[in-house]
Amino acid sequence: MTGFTHFDESGAAAMVDVSTKEITSRTATARGRIVMRAETLGMILAHGHKKGDVLGVARLAGIMGAKKTSDLIPLCHPLGLSKVSVDFHPVEAENAIDIEATAKVTGQTGVEMEALTAVSVAALTIYDMCKAVDKGMQIEAVRLTHKDGGKSGPFEAA
Repeated sequence: MTGFTHFDESGAAAMVDVSTKEITSRTATARGRIVMRAETLGMILAHGHKKGDVLGVARLAGIMGAKKTSDLIPLCHPLGLSKVSVDFHPVEAENAIDIEATAKVTGQTGVEMEALTAVSVAALTIYDMCKAVDKGMQIEAVRLTHKDGGKSGPFEAA
């Protein structure tokens, strides 16, 4: 199967052999958004949720999710991450919280999946903590926005 790296010559799923790749510094950033009712966003920002600091818990969950990516995505390599950060940017005019995660490693494969997982798990944690008051929240636009390092070089989303 030409173009896809996670298949062998016969088309079977396979983990990519990275043993011959150069060890380099690699970084990836992903973003996503969770949209909710204005009252829900207000409750989160005022720390008025009975479960506590929603964004603090979601930050920790995102970091933990990045560390567990290889347990969740079958063909991901387990990585010794150097850093994972998860940041939240409330957009009150749109009743949304933008989520940004950056993962870093020095290794033989990239950290795109770890950054994407961090954003996804952080968004899911916000949903989980707030679903009792707003089941209509929407998780949107989870995507890779930046990567650097490795053979394929830098990437910047349009």
